[in-house]
Amino acid sequence: MTQPASAAQRSSRMKLLLIMAVFAAPIIAAGLLTFSGWQPTGKAYGEPIMPQRNFADENLRVQTADGQTWTWRAAEPKLTLIALPGPGCAKQCMDTLTKMAAARITLNRNAPRLRLLFIGTPPADADSDGMKTFWQIGNDSDGKLANWRPATPDSVSALLVESNGTALALYPAGFDPTGLRKDLQKVIR
Repeated sequence: MTQPASAAQRSSRMKLLLIMAVFAAPIIAAGLLTFSGWQPTGKAYGEPIMPQRNFADENLRVQTADGQTWTWRAAEPKLTLIALPGPGCAKQCMDTLTKMAAARITLNRNAPRLRLLFIGTPPADADSDGMKTFWQIGNDSDGKLANWRPATPDSVSALLVESNGTALALYPAGFDPTGLRKDLQKVIR
């Protein structure tokens, strides 16, 4: 014959069930959200590249100013920020390029994990503005990046490329460099 549970035992069991419910509730909620199809979204300022492209697999050749071929897959994991100027890159274009370089600097100790690649003819005053200090200058040998180059004069668009050569995001002409900086701080840690 079993004896009825005392008040102390019932209280202990209730506490145990309450503790179990506290830990089980988030798991159950996550399962319900997943099965209903909900996915969390983050605020990104760049437009995702769809369908994804891998520049290394496509053999997209970029010839740098020093005669080297750009290596998409670096020895250490490094993202590449590509600047694609529109026709007649001048004051406004240079201002955006300066802000893009400043976004790299704000990464502090992670700044070396981002490479800056300018593809095209540099502005006339690029040397006096110190552009070559921050940017590698290159040329798209086969014109495969022409689709992302802006048609608007004195503008620039940008592509963020993963360390394995996969294009992640496009920042079309007129993008907010502050939004780019926020995206870089999320991606490069």
